[in-house]
Amino acid sequence: MDSAIIDPIDPIEPVLTKYTLNEEQEKKEIIRHYRALLRSLRPKLKKGDKEMVRQAFEMAANAHKTMRRKSGEPYILHPIAVAMICVEEIGLGVRSTICALLHDTVEDTDISLEDVEMEFGTEIAKIVDGLTKISNVIDTNISQQAENFKKILLTLTDDPRVILIKLADRLHNMRTLDHMKQEKQLKIASETVWVYAPLAHRMGLYSIKTELEDLSMKYMESEAYRNIARKLSETKRERTRYINEFIRPIKDKLNAGNFDYEIYGRPKSIHSIWNKIKKKSVAFEEVYDLFAIRVILNSPPEKEKEDCWKVYSMITDEYNPSPERLRDWLSNPKSNGYEALHTTVMGPQGKWVEVQIRTKRMNEIAEKGLAAHYKYKEGNSDEDRFDQWFSQIREVLSTQDTDGVDFLQDFKTSFLAEEIYVYTPKGEIKMLPTGSTALDFAFSIHSAIGTKCIGAKVHHKLVPIGHKLRSGDQIEIITSNKQKPSEDWLNLVVTAKAKNKIKDSLREEKRKIAEDGKYILQRRLESFGAAYSHYNIEELVQYYKVNSSLDLHYKIATKAIDLREIKDFQLLGDKIEIPKPKPIQIELPSDAAHKSVSKKDSELIIFGESSDKIMYNLAKCCHPIPGDDVFGFVSTGKGLVIHRNNCPNATQLLANYGHRVVKTKWAKNKEISFLTGLKIVGLDDVGVINKITNVISGDLRINISGLSIDSKEGYFQGTIKVFVHDKEELELLVERLKSLNGIQTVDRFETETTSGS
Repeated sequence: MDSAIIDPIDPIEPVLTKYTLNEEQEKKEIIRHYRALLRSLRPKLKKGDKEMVRQAFEMAANAHKTMRRKSGEPYILHPIAVAMICVEEIGLGVRSTICALLHDTVEDTDISLEDVEMEFGTEIAKIVDGLTKISNVIDTNISQQAENFKKILLTLTDDPRVILIKLADRLHNMRTLDHMKQEKQLKIASETVWVYAPLAHRMGLYSIKTELEDLSMKYMESEAYRNIARKLSETKRERTRYINEFIRPIKDKLNAGNFDYEIYGRPKSIHSIWNKIKKKSVAFEEVYDLFAIRVILNSPPEKEKEDCWKVYSMITDEYNPSPERLRDWLSNPKSNGYEALHTTVMGPQGKWVEVQIRTKRMNEIAEKGLAAHYKYKEGNSDEDRFDQWFSQIREVLSTQDTDGVDFLQDFKTSFLAEEIYVYTPKGEIKMLPTGSTALDFAFSIHSAIGTKCIGAKVHHKLVPIGHKLRSGDQIEIITSNKQKPSEDWLNLVVTAKAKNKIKDSLREEKRKIAEDGKYILQRRLESFGAAYSHYNIEELVQYYKVNSSLDLHYKIATKAIDLREIKDFQLLGDKIEIPKPKPIQIELPSDAAHKSVSKKDSELIIFGESSDKIMYNLAKCCHPIPGDDVFGFVSTGKGLVIHRNNCPNATQLLANYGHRVVKTKWAKNKEISFLTGLKIVGLDDVGVINKITNVISGDLRINISGLSIDSKEGYFQGTIKVFVHDKEELELLVERLKSLNGIQTVDRFETETTSGS
């Protein structure tokens, strides 16, 4: 192939200019488009087909004769263009062409479904009916996307061609969106990237999916789109030179091997380049794989795999491959039929280049999806992945009687039986196994995000980390630097990556904490003359009924084992004898006025109502309030400091200074108020502040210290500082606020705390 680089669409110039033809010119233009359609359809025409297509064209032309598009052009040019996409880009045949020509007639003109059935038969009438059902739901306001998706999926029980024609219709609308008002552009573009692009991907229409994403980005993120498009245009000559240099030695090898082939470079889509720029936080110039080299072989069916691997071998003999970037979809095709070998190799000038290897049959399936799949399947009665997929859809639909959002939620997992497709907050699609959770999604983005995940928002609604994801979900991961993986996380994930990273993190964390425990134990044994020996460690392992010395050290460090009793151990030579633990007396610092704590009273009661009170300070690192699980810590110079058990410093204090820790609990005292804070997230609505303050000050009579609300894109985020007497009162307030309409999350956060003594 002579041209070294192929650009799928011109990314900068609009497809249409303002329409200015007179009536005679318009008729000629319509006939010209119609004849072009017939030429494309010619290889598929059988006896009588041409007359049926002509009949459909005339019916549509007459029905739409008074109608014009926003560009000013005759409306009939739209159904002709949709039919052309069906034939040329999706590979559909005569009946689909007729349906495409008629797809808007029942909805927009006086023609009825009965008229279509009478002229063209039941099969075509059912497809037109399916297309009409989808169109009718586009402009509804309630659960628009959910209802729209439902209507699309329902048509699968009748004929999958409905979806393919609808995708062609959407593609042409996106190509001609320049003439719409901006708010309409944004609405259609967002719906396209949300519903239609993933649908095209699932139907195997990769080129259409890519173009839909690019065109959506053109209107939703126009500045970024134009910048990348301009840079692609500016670098086209340079890329062409580089591709020619890259493919020259490969061509020589392919020619020497007598392969029948095409080879060319294709730019990555603007949308995928933009995703890479955002994901990796790099500039356009730093995105190394701006294009892919595609090798298409003309091989007989029985030699397809063999030839693809031979070519792979030739390419990797010439250029060093990146082993982790090999994608083998020959051995195990994707569930939508996609087959190919992908590899990334180090090309000239130290640049990574992606190379895709496939045969003409595979390429047609990759470009034309389902239609090509059925073409190559003729004569083969085996049920394949597409057939299984449709069977599952029919099964779910046959028992599904709910509507709207309920239908969508129940249906999505079955719709994508083998993988699910979910979205990042920026709209990037992620493919995960069915049954994946928010935690799987977090690890799929990055292991550092996974290990710090504390929750997620699905469609802006807060969900736990174990929430099972469904296709179409848009997920935002919430992280905290305080979060660490725990053992039960392994029951919350299905992906191998997540499981391995959790196990690694648990092992590393346990070893790290155990080191502290080992040091504490060593110091404690030495303090009364016992050796830190293998025998003594084994004695302690048995005494505390743990599995290993690692577990012993870990439990000592996490305060699950209390070593204060070790001072009562007996020494027998170099061995220790461990008696039953005895209660010990707790000592408070001399500068604190305190009540005596006997062996029988090992808990210090603070905020008691007797005159005999304890002087204390509340830790600034965790701001406890009455009702929190707390411990006292004897701090040098500060007296007794009260910490929450889940304080970020608790592990370190308990592990290293166990002898200075005092068991502590609260006594009820309604005379003292404590300042604490709440973070509230919800829908931005008129009167939302009034509703919140009514609950706090009016209903619960809690004093407000401060309130701030920030609104953005229909949501608000607020912080409220309030004085409460105890945790019970705070929890009541949280529950009352959560019950308000539009409030999504109410969470406690740390703030400066004041208290009485």
